[in-house]
Amino acid sequence: MYQAGHHELLASAWAVAKGKEINPAFQIGAMVSHVPIYPYSSNPEDVMLAEEYMRQRYFFPDVQVRGYYPSYALKRIRTRRGYHIPFEEGDEESLRKGKVDYLGFSYYMSTTVKSDTVSDHNGDIVNGALPHGVDNPYIKSSDWGWSIDPTGLRYTLNRFYDRYQIPLFIVENGFGAIDQVEEDGSIHDPERIQYLASHIEALKKAIEYDGVDLIGYTPWGIIDIVSFTTGEMKKRYGMIYVDRDNEGNGSMKRLKKDSFTWYQNVIATNGEEV
Repeated sequence: MYQAGHHELLASAWAVAKGKEINPAFQIGAMVSHVPIYPYSSNPEDVMLAEEYMRQRYFFPDVQVRGYYPSYALKRIRTRRGYHIPFEEGDEESLRKGKVDYLGFSYYMSTTVKSDTVSDHNGDIVNGALPHGVDNPYIKSSDWGWSIDPTGLRYTLNRFYDRYQIPLFIVENGFGAIDQVEEDGSIHDPERIQYLASHIEALKKAIEYDGVDLIGYTPWGIIDIVSFTTGEMKKRYGMIYVDRDNEGNGSMKRLKKDSFTWYQNVIATNGEEV
């Protein structure tokens, strides 16, 4: 896994370097999936555990933005995991020369950890909900258990910008839900609108109050597709409904949801009307 990750980081660096050869003015970025992790309480053990897990979240962008492996990652991989990544001649130089100009990331939810529920502090985490996470009593969740946390997006923007001081780009942000088609063909999805609106308001605060350099926002997504995380068609993210069910049945007809018209106006007003 670590060797594969190293090769992925090298490939990213080589792509950036090649792009700059073609045109030095190119602005080239990276994209990571990000889920911020909160401590369950002010217990120092909870706080430290959340920090340890957050370092795993930061590992890839740390290398891609800074151009070198952070000391915490080398310590973890070599000492705590017993693996030594073979560096070929020129690898370190490639990473230094292939730093990205901006960081893109996806944000859907946050998660929370509690120290006395974790048996292996050396465990690796996966994208999505943290396997050893606990419910956050201050945050509501979707039907699939994903926390609805717009403040977590503002928090993420601040953490990233404080850490890297380069432009940021939210490339995925959305709400998976079951949609009901009415007899007249209309689809009312107020929860999706509320989710997106609250997250747009949060990113505006990050720009206007916190000074974050955010260069773009693209929601996930414009049209219903099979959910990557669950393999279901019924978990819908789109603003356009697709008539297809989990078994592959349906006409594939497209229908606009209420969120389509709402977001059309958000775009037209550049986010002023949310």
